[in-house]
Amino acid sequence: MLEFRHMSHAYNDNPSVRDVSFSVSEGEVVTLLGPSGCGKTTLLRLAAGLERPRQGEIWLDGKLVSDAGMVVAPETRGVGFMFQDYALFPHLNVLENVLFGLREKGSAATRRGLDVLAETSIEHLADSYPHELSGGQQQRVALARALAPRPSVILLDEPYAGLDSRLRERIRDQMLHVLKAAGTAALMVTHDAEEAMFMSDNIIVMRDGQVQQTGRPVNLYCQPNSAFVAEFFGEVNRLEGQVSNGCIETVLGTFDAPDRMQNGDAASIVIRHEALNIEPNGTGDDANAFVMEARLLGRASLIHLSIPTGTSELHFHARVPGLNSLQTGSPVRVTVDKAQAFVFPSAD
Repeated sequence: MLEFRHMSHAYNDNPSVRDVSFSVSEGEVVTLLGPSGCGKTTLLRLAAGLERPRQGEIWLDGKLVSDAGMVVAPETRGVGFMFQDYALFPHLNVLENVLFGLREKGSAATRRGLDVLAETSIEHLADSYPHELSGGQQQRVALARALAPRPSVILLDEPYAGLDSRLRERIRDQMLHVLKAAGTAALMVTHDAEEAMFMSDNIIVMRDGQVQQTGRPVNLYCQPNSAFVAEFFGEVNRLEGQVSNGCIETVLGTFDAPDRMQNGDAASIVIRHEALNIEPNGTGDDANAFVMEARLLGRASLIHLSIPTGTSELHFHARVPGLNSLQTGSPVRVTVDKAQAFVFPSAD
């Protein structure tokens, strides 16, 4: 439904997007994930027709809608756009906001408006005004307005940014069900990796205007192609080492080096917090770390560890489920789940 071909764009000759290509299929949710300033929102604006690309093409449902020489106007593209701040009209009630973008008028438009409010579970708010609504309710009104014209593609710019964490979890679940039921192709922008993994069929990780890796959430989490991607999907510990005979020896054991690395290469080992296994009551040669602190975070505990390395010590974090009985200063044995540890050249 939506395809970018070798898309590049710049603001005042400062590159914002560089040679980006990807597509979004019917009924698919694709997320652009990356830090602020990486070009995510620029791609959304290009898809909406709010910007003309410097290079490349945008195709919508098999038709060329943007290239360096032309741009089809946003209002004729049949694309829904849900803005980060929702952009609701304060002088219109909920139903009037939803009806605003509909070409059909009269009773047919009203029926469509009420139907889409029912789909988003806010039909009882039809006569309310935006200032009378909670953040989550405003978010659903904005979604209903974007879906009302039955767009082939909907664009979502940080749709949960203004919601608190508990409300965000509930609303995004409802929103995903609505999008899937509508069968609309959706392109979403976020800098929250957990949000992207929850919502997406595919994720495009971006950095400095370029695509770093594309894939299903499970593939990006379990098979990152760089330290940048690995770190974006959760907090990590880092170990530095050097390749010798295809391995890197560290205080936490031996790690296999990738085939592209040679003897003497500097290596960086990225280890997820949940990859550290802690065995309490270690003694003598069996203990290789000490507990500095243990903090309960609700569903998990964060354990601060000190690992002696001779003349100095390393500070590591481990995340373990639920409550723990680890005492400050107690010796422990720490091992690593190698499936959640990744080796990259230090230059990466």
